[in-house]
Amino acid sequence: MVDVKINFASGLYDRFLPLYTGEVMPSGVDLNFTVIDDPREIFDRMAGDLEFDACEMSGTEYITRTSTGNCPFIAIPVIASRMFRHGFIVINKNSGIKTPKDLEGRRLGVQLYTMSAAMWIRGMLQHDYGVDLSTIRWVQGAIDGPGAHGVPTILPLLKQPSIENNDTEKSLSKLLEDEEIDGILSAMLPPCLGKNPDIVRLFPNFREVEADYYRRTNIFPMMHLVVIRREIYDANPSVATALYDAFSAAKNIALDRMRFSGALRYMLPFLPDDVDEIDRIFGGDPWPYGIELNRPTLEAEIQYMVEQHYIAKPFPIENLFAPGIGQK
Repeated sequence: MVDVKINFASGLYDRFLPLYTGEVMPSGVDLNFTVIDDPREIFDRMAGDLEFDACEMSGTEYITRTSTGNCPFIAIPVIASRMFRHGFIVINKNSGIKTPKDLEGRRLGVQLYTMSAAMWIRGMLQHDYGVDLSTIRWVQGAIDGPGAHGVPTILPLLKQPSIENNDTEKSLSKLLEDEEIDGILSAMLPPCLGKNPDIVRLFPNFREVEADYYRRTNIFPMMHLVVIRREIYDANPSVATALYDAFSAAKNIALDRMRFSGALRYMLPFLPDDVDEIDRIFGGDPWPYGIELNRPTLEAEIQYMVEQHYIAKPFPIENLFAPGIGQK
């Protein structure tokens, strides 16, 4: 039987590297791993032209499309990217913002209002700190240059908040420095952070705050999933299982290598302590795949997306994934 050819696009993450090198090969799949380190480019090319057979995909964009019942791709419960986001709220000290509640009534920059990072930050601010999101005015655009953040093909929100596109010749980072916006909530840190003493994080002790957040909620925010084009999956449903098993094997290899104590796998001077912290906080695996171990995160994402008017109503998280994949 001829292997199914799959052109897969993603960043070259440690958890995916064994698939790129061929050390792990999905059963019955001829995988061509296309490395694209800018996630926005992948999303735009997949959502706009279905350019890949499978790829890393924005969680919010995928869930929004799935909620309509007409999504051109289907996910497997492999988390391509996840990040805590408390450390990505950056303010100008001259704005007088000292606490999350002080963000109310402010003019805040965001790369793309609908992006997963922004959704998670808003949900956390609302649920953990009681921030009234309806009072915030949003300025949308690129963080490190003028203009828009990518060329997204996204579905409209069901209720439009106060959003203006940045039509100046300045980046969001420069607008923050010039006090034309009060803060930035983003997937990337603005270049002015660390260069301008007036630009600081809202949570300077973000690592401590994020660890506490996880202990309280069991939520590790999910940014990107892995999706397969629906026509590929419909013609070859076994591809979903083969890819899920291969991604799981690749992740386990990455975890084992990270734990090797004879040399630092990554340029992180305190990696041994980081590994100890992973054991203390996450029970050894900070990056679980499958549905059940990610249920609190996925259910929170659905809830926040309803509250923020991406989707009309909640639906079972099982509906997000190819049937029978990663159920345990």
